[in-house]
Amino acid sequence: MKSQWHGTCDLRLFKKSSHKEIDSLKTMHQAKCTAPLKLMKVFNDKKDGRCEIPILHSAGGIVGGDQLTININAEEDSSAICSSVAAQKVYGSRGRSKLNPQGSWASQKCLFQIEKNSDFEWIPQELIIYQGGLFEQTMTVSVDPSSSFLCVDLVRLGRTAAEEQLGNGVWRSSLEIFRKNTKGKHYEFSDRLELSGEALKSMHGLNEQPVFGSLTWITPKGINQKDLSDLLVKCRQQRSGLEGFMTCSLLENGISARYTGSSTQSARFWFYRIWSLTRILRKLSMPEYMRIWPMQENPSRDKKCPS
Repeated sequence: MKSQWHGTCDLRLFKKSSHKEIDSLKTMHQAKCTAPLKLMKVFNDKKDGRCEIPILHSAGGIVGGDQLTININAEEDSSAICSSVAAQKVYGSRGRSKLNPQGSWASQKCLFQIEKNSDFEWIPQELIIYQGGLFEQTMTVSVDPSSSFLCVDLVRLGRTAAEEQLGNGVWRSSLEIFRKNTKGKHYEFSDRLELSGEALKSMHGLNEQPVFGSLTWITPKGINQKDLSDLLVKCRQQRSGLEGFMTCSLLENGISARYTGSSTQSARFWFYRIWSLTRILRKLSMPEYMRIWPMQENPSRDKKCPS
């Protein structure tokens, strides 16, 4: 079946070459997008020169057959955070057409290249998959040994406010993060998931909870392992006062956190706290909620993250 949309976003991040010291600290961008993807206003007015990039999906939602491709090249010494302007909707596909009752898959492919001494964060707002929706995301990330990468994936399966479940819909995700060396690729993290059918109900799956989230942080290679172990303890301490089931574990060079539950707000708050701790460990500026995000309250305002 021919796709409804094939939207692309090609984004280059780089340090601006300038004799003015203030400009030389800023991460700049160049972009080319095709519908339905477009960039909203990009901000690079942070004191640390970090670039804040909002990507807009200008259609009303994603339907079966849609294909989205996002290519990002974070060049040497760049620093940026990229997000989506709003929560993304994936409409139901199965059982909607007599010609194609099995439905059509929508997909998003993310290809990220993070070069020397760079710091890139991919933190989109949540994905909401309607009953019978079929969605697959693949993310492939190449990270230089001197650089870091953080990503968050948050999905709500069914419109639970309308008492809707995912039904016969499917959500699939593939995440591969690697570093190149003389022998080829060294994988820092590889993760493949499918949420559908029995996995939605099983106690070893979602246990009938509608919200699933992941946070993955890959550090510069050679990070002090004691610092990483201490970070893990602090991350686990940040779960208090939040709803849901939260786990966090060490990677060779980073951490992996999971959330299952009923509250996207609790998932966001926990991930925000972990995000803050990663910034502290790297001696970077503390994260701030992006201007485009709907929740502006500070989840740590009554509880400071341990330093």
